[in-house]
Amino acid sequence: MESLEQIRDRLLARFPGASVTLVINPGAAAEHSLLLGAAHAVEMARFLRDDPALQLDYCSNATGLDWPDKEIVETKKLSVADPAGGPAKIVEEKTKRFEPGYLEAVYHLYSMALRHGPVIIRLRTGNRTDQVTLPSFTPIWRSCDFQEREIFDLFGIVFAGHPDLRRILMWDEFKDHPMRKDYVDPDDYEWEPTPHDRVLERAKAHYPVPPPAPAAPVSPTPEAKP
Repeated sequence: MESLEQIRDRLLARFPGASVTLVINPGAAAEHSLLLGAAHAVEMARFLRDDPALQLDYCSNATGLDWPDKEIVETKKLSVADPAGGPAKIVEEKTKRFEPGYLEAVYHLYSMALRHGPVIIRLRTGNRTDQVTLPSFTPIWRSCDFQEREIFDLFGIVFAGHPDLRRILMWDEFKDHPMRKDYVDPDDYEWEPTPHDRVLERAKAHYPVPPPAPAAPVSPTPEAKP
């Protein structure tokens, strides 16, 4: 099978103006991937499926990722001359920069016809708030259907072109997306049939307050005899 670099180069040659970036995975598995720009993603996905040398006809897995906003500290080493004429000193200069967060959808592709893979591709949203729409790959790989619904449900990515995009694990009225890293568990656990441990402690705050017990009757004090 072709390397990711070769696949990237062929995609860029086939789709001028498209964005295709090699993403290196520093982990031991070294499962590197290709980040596809959303504007040409569907056409590139169809190419990956139909190209005779690739025939990536099966998507085994689609999942979501949440990358929150973060502050990055960069350190540079500078050589500073000694005013007294001594050897130059090496000092560190630290700068901070803000990197806005985003969401990602990651797909693992295989060729059943040619028996090779995986080729990992990913899509990235503009941010985590109002730019969370990505094209759906369900029309390309039917196995993406339920998996994209799960990503929508748990991460909040909206897949344009999905034939039936709705929640699949949580109920329709559920708020927020439980797999986001800034998700806060609700403090209302009265629906839990057998709360215990930490859940029980949080649930107690929502239990109805029992009415105060009636005061015990007071016996009349006997009159003192003269």
